[in-house]
Amino acid sequence: MDEPPEPLELVFVYGTLKRGQVNHHCLAAARWLGEAELPGLVLHDLGPFPMAVPGDGCIQGELYAVDTAALERLDHLEGCPRLYRRQRLPLGDGRQAWVYLGRPRQVRHSPVLADGVWRGRRPAADRSRT
Repeated sequence: MDEPPEPLELVFVYGTLKRGQVNHHCLAAARWLGEAELPGLVLHDLGPFPMAVPGDGCIQGELYAVDTAALERLDHLEGCPRLYRRQRLPLGDGRQAWVYLGRPRQVRHSPVLADGVWRGRRPAADRSRT
């Protein structure tokens, strides 16, 4: 007898996990659901990666459907709960998704990305073609 498929979780990504970024390979088996926005957050540029913290802004990112094993792998990549904490928040369209958040003290000396978009660092293979 076949077991029912595992329910998928929604995860919102805004940095190195986005398409074309260095850690996107971690979402290779995930289902891309499109671009999304997440209000109530401010995005900071920490150099090699961004960090979102609660605030009066709105950030832009991508939405994926992942299984529990993939979410656990993302937790490991994101250093959760030490570096980032994972929290379920409402997207701009009302759906709920997991997002990795930093703490305000972690970004106090980092520039804010006023438009809420991290354009990031491309993988090394792509950078060599600029």
